[in-house]
Amino acid sequence: MRALAFGLLLALSLPPFPLGPLSPLFLAPLLQGGFRVGFLAGLGFWGLHLLWLPWSFAENFGPWGAVPFLPLVLFKAFTLGLLFALTPTPLARVGGWVVLEWLSEQGELAFPWGFLGYSLLEAPGRLLAALGGVYLLSLLVLLVALGLRGRFYAVLLPWTLLWLFPLPPVSLPQEKALLVQGNVNPLRKAQGELDEAVYLRLTEGGLKAHPEARLVVWPETAVWRLPEGVDALLGERFLLTGLNLFGPNRAVLYGGGKVLAHYDKTRLVPFGERFPFREALGGVYGFFFRAFGLGELLDRTPGEALRPLGPYGAMICYESVFPSVARGLVREGAQALVLLTNDAWFGPSFGGLQHFALGRLRAVETGRWLLRAGNDGVTAAIDPLGRVVARIPPKAEGFLLAPYALRDGETPYVRLGDWAVGVALTFFLLGLILRVRPPGWRNR
Repeated sequence: MRALAFGLLLALSLPPFPLGPLSPLFLAPLLQGGFRVGFLAGLGFWGLHLLWLPWSFAENFGPWGAVPFLPLVLFKAFTLGLLFALTPTPLARVGGWVVLEWLSEQGELAFPWGFLGYSLLEAPGRLLAALGGVYLLSLLVLLVALGLRGRFYAVLLPWTLLWLFPLPPVSLPQEKALLVQGNVNPLRKAQGELDEAVYLRLTEGGLKAHPEARLVVWPETAVWRLPEGVDALLGERFLLTGLNLFGPNRAVLYGGGKVLAHYDKTRLVPFGERFPFREALGGVYGFFFRAFGLGELLDRTPGEALRPLGPYGAMICYESVFPSVARGLVREGAQALVLLTNDAWFGPSFGGLQHFALGRLRAVETGRWLLRAGNDGVTAAIDPLGRVVARIPPKAEGFLLAPYALRDGETPYVRLGDWAVGVALTFFLLGLILRVRPPGWRNR
């Protein structure tokens, strides 16, 4: 039960909870022990970290909505237990943990949640993500925990500095965007209702109050089509919006009376936008869809490639938790990141705040401004240092005049990618080699 308790505490060190400075203390006891320790720690960690899932789904869909939570937590706990079983030394576990995080970003079942590096989100030390991404931050947290386990308490000095060194003052650029928050019930969208009037009305009010905005941003799946009357509202401005199409989940850049560019979401939510193993599990999917009142089971069509919309790198909802998506957009020429999302699915849970927190680090990794337009929030502007410089209250209609800038250049992370994972893999292999060294190694 000790492992379960440390797993729970570890979850409290990740956003939106406040115990990030203590994360190495909670990790240090988990650098020893086998499968049972890892499995119990995983139950505590994932059970609390993903508690928003049954909370929000039950709110939206009734009691059946909470059912998928149990198999997901059991699977994630099993993978952590397997990691513990395969890492007989603390050094191997440090490296293997980061490699496991990287693997969770890959493949058809990708679910890159719960990375330890996010415990540094509220620390100025998050700026190191510009060098090696969230994986470098995870590696640093684990190395500090390794030092504490070995009673090398000097590691607390650099750890403290990561939380205390000052950031430069916020400098607000001249470019302005109007971010619109429609606060539309997500079930209405799923059932085919139109929301054009909401966004036209809010945009009209927002542009009257802030005529200096040159870009208007509507959230993910805001409308089914570009509504009549939008040209008169925009004038010479541009609109970046999500379209609620039957096939792809699409973002478009619109201006001058025509669609200038579009991007289809490439990272689809497993079991939400696409349904793995559909041939085998079709009956199970159908049962839950009927229970949720969502009608026909429909797979979204994934986009074929990452591509910016003019100077804007559009990410759609779930894509903001993938470091590779933001990095890929910047490598393709994006000068600012724009996140279109519909976090109303999270309901009253903390899931929306957690999703918001994870996406903030994409701004740091890429050195870009991030504009975030959410259906019910969080609607905000984040600077390249990861600071929230403007936001509006969630769960209400509204609009935000958001500062941003178009920036060139590439951070080391954008240029070099996930090199920190390679370092972690080296630690993993070195830890295994030290474990299987031949007799007499210590005396040589």
